[in-house]
Amino acid sequence: VPAIVDQIVVFQRFEKKYNAELVKGPVSKETTFEYAWCLIRSKYTNDIVKGIHLLEELVHKSKKDDQRDFLFYLAVANYRLKEYERALKYIRSLLKNEPHNKQALELEKLINNALRKDGLVGMAIVGGIGLGVAGLAGLIGLAVAKGAKS
Repeated sequence: VPAIVDQIVVFQRFEKKYNAELVKGPVSKETTFEYAWCLIRSKYTNDIVKGIHLLEELVHKSKKDDQRDFLFYLAVANYRLKEYERALKYIRSLLKNEPHNKQALELEKLINNALRKDGLVGMAIVGGIGLGVAGLAGLIGLAVAKGAKS
């Protein structure tokens, strides 16, 4: 429970700081990043999505050299939402600039494993539907054959 309370306090602090700057005008890159970082760690999908939008904004406004953390956390956030293709896109953008980044390479592995697992589940579902349709077609064929004999 104390860890959750700490997380809520940190989240509220960064949200308050972000909103205070927003009222005065443009929010600093640092404050936007801190708030986005808190949002993508949330258990709520809407928070994660909001964090993604803030990070995407930061990527578009930043020079290539400043994008590493934004791209990494965009990959993390999309991974958390099971948006594996998008997560892979972001992590590969980071790896294009830093091919030996250990954290990024680990995350890429994690995403690929999730994609593979997701793909196998998807294939099993499609395969199951295919078997169901084939079975139904077989039953209809039997009924038609019996009907023709009568």
